[in-house]
Amino acid sequence: MRLDDERESSNVEDDRGQGGGGGFGFGGGGGGGIGGGLVPMLFGFVLSRFGCGGVVVLGIIVLIFGGLGNLGSLVGGLGGGGSSAPTQQIGQPQDDVAAPGPAAATGQEDSSKRFVRKVLASTEDTWAKLLPAQANVRYVDPKLVLYTGRTQSKCGGASSASGPFYCPADSKVYLDTSFFDELSSRFGAPGDFAQAYVIAHEIGHHVQNLLGISDQAEAAMSRGSARQRNAVSVRLELQADCFAGVWAHANPDLLSPGDVEEALKAATAIGDDRLQQAAQGTVVPDSFTHGSSAQRVHWLQQGLTDGTIAGCNTFKDGAV
Repeated sequence: MRLDDERESSNVEDDRGQGGGGGFGFGGGGGGGIGGGLVPMLFGFVLSRFGCGGVVVLGIIVLIFGGLGNLGSLVGGLGGGGSSAPTQQIGQPQDDVAAPGPAAATGQEDSSKRFVRKVLASTEDTWAKLLPAQANVRYVDPKLVLYTGRTQSKCGGASSASGPFYCPADSKVYLDTSFFDELSSRFGAPGDFAQAYVIAHEIGHHVQNLLGISDQAEAAMSRGSARQRNAVSVRLELQADCFAGVWAHANPDLLSPGDVEEALKAATAIGDDRLQQAAQGTVVPDSFTHGSSAQRVHWLQQGLTDGTIAGCNTFKDGAV
């Protein structure tokens, strides 16, 4: 990625070395997963995450997706239960900005923190333009918390094994940058743009929160069966992937040759089918919470190609 001349966001809170930590979202025991680690903790955490509020803006959903026709058919058809909704991954960098390595257990400036701050700043600038223009909604910058080991959010506690995550209750993304190395070494998806994709995916969940989509999904999940809750979770995660693609579409000058391939490789590596096959030797589609490798790649490419919020309607009939 070409980030040398990019500004750094001031919305990064460095809690490394303070016993903090967070979860990104890997599918675990018997169920789906989203992106990078295979731990059961994701499911309980996700429930707490989406149990934390959001802003209900039905009019915005109507504006963006042409009414509750498509989304409503899904939401209205659900019956009860919890939820599952995840996040993204990262790998080792290249090009102009040094690849983020293991985070120092201090609040000092390092290459990892600079990389995160630059990518976050780019998402801030992008969504501050796109959200008002395409959805008539003001973009409010989220905070991004760097941690090591464990962390505590308003959506509950989590460990670094769970991977990066977004908490709508405090509008913060939580990231242990050791996940960058995990994505590269464990999942074979290295590269700075693969890492940026993980951050952009989490910011995609923040965009969903601002649009009221998270609350819509939570309401649907509260009325649905386990299978139905998983289906809603998949649509949420795939939409966040698409939003990550929209961000990349808006910033072609940041991309170096091979960057898109890095992100697509990461999306493939963290598909529920790929993670389940590796963890348990079998694939159970009804338990997916983030989508298959093919679905994740498709929706990331959709955002990259289309570049609009409306083009990321994973809730319409037949989208997934």
